[in-house]
Amino acid sequence: MEELVRQLVRERAGNRCEYCRLPQQIGATVRFHIEHIRPRQHGGNDDPANLALACPTCNWNKGPNMSAVDPKTDILSPLFNPRSDRWREHFALVGLEIVGLTNVGRATLRLLRMNDPEYVEVRRELDAHGGLDIGV
Repeated sequence: MEELVRQLVRERAGNRCEYCRLPQQIGATVRFHIEHIRPRQHGGNDDPANLALACPTCNWNKGPNMSAVDPKTDILSPLFNPRSDRWREHFALVGLEIVGLTNVGRATLRLLRMNDPEYVEVRRELDAHGGLDIGV
């Protein structure tokens, strides 16, 4: 993948994970990934419209998945797509936890494990040092 494409993806995302919204600056040693929304093994490509910036945890948890089960309805739902979905329509930040507002939000939240203790602790640290801004 060309460096110009990588730079475009980072800038478009505001240097934040497009799933959990954590800023890339959370650690000098943490390098966010350019993630394929539709994985290559499912016909995805390197077009910028198919790419998102993801923290390592969101990227690893998402893997090649394009859907997950909504824990509220027990129905298979598509995952949040940063290119076509609006974050605030599917998620809300309540205190230090992210809440899924829709089947897409709940399924994505569950699969990506966005409220695991590590995520919540990072949000707590961000909040303690100048406020928690998820940038949406």
